[in-house]
Amino acid sequence: MRGLKQSALSVSRTTGRLTSSARTLPAFLIAGAQRCGTTSMYRALSQHPLLLKPVLHKGVHYFDVAYARGLAWYRAHFPLRIGTALLAHRYGTRPLAFESSPYYLFHPLAGQRIAADLPGVKLVVLVRDPVARARSAHAHELARGYETEPDFERALELESHRLAGAEESLRAAPYSVHHSHRHHAYLARGRYADQLDRLEPLLGRDRILVVDSHLFFREPEAVYDRVLEFLGVPHLGYPAFERHNGRPLTGSAPAVLTHRLRDHFEPYDARLARWLDGVPSWRR
Repeated sequence: MRGLKQSALSVSRTTGRLTSSARTLPAFLIAGAQRCGTTSMYRALSQHPLLLKPVLHKGVHYFDVAYARGLAWYRAHFPLRIGTALLAHRYGTRPLAFESSPYYLFHPLAGQRIAADLPGVKLVVLVRDPVARARSAHAHELARGYETEPDFERALELESHRLAGAEESLRAAPYSVHHSHRHHAYLARGRYADQLDRLEPLLGRDRILVVDSHLFFREPEAVYDRVLEFLGVPHLGYPAFERHNGRPLTGSAPAVLTHRLRDHFEPYDARLARWLDGVPSWRR
């Protein structure tokens, strides 16, 4: 079965490359953050008939780890323009292709690549309590085999050493991949304001929508409405809202550690308020 699936994917990729010039590019991206509900948002938006997901899989990861493959390779992942034209005729408005790659927000080169290759593109960014995000990310990377340190507190202690020089390395060798930068950035990925401030001059404030994922899971209809308004697509009913890719945490972090992490993130959360038009839900 796995072999048949791989063969089908190979055929699809080949077909996509051969027809790439006839395919559309995405009008918006779900750019992160990791472990903040991006899969749930992606699946909810995918149910809208005018929002077109990639042909093969959710995250293409072109602007972070696959940029050397070229724009034709990237375009091959998206629907044919003839299909989008038929949808536009049926609904009276242009459909929008999109994808979701949660490393885009954190990768130091992704923003400038996106701005250069997708002029006018919009970004949807989800954020959550960064302390909970860090714990979830550690459990996620441990389960996938990318983390070898089972103790969360010890993994945090190792982070600064693991990530030392990572951004400089990625900038010096633009097509390289840094394992720890991608898989061990438990604290750094939760400093959302730093990442958003890096994107703002590249794309503009009005093309970035930041969503508090706690509110998305609590009030999905209201958040969904806001996302559609941001994208400029008509409301055609609500999708089935489900929570995807959640990973239950075992045990609890020591109270002292939790307080220390909350103190660490406090200034970053304060700067995040302007992106959320208010205090983040986890600080209320």
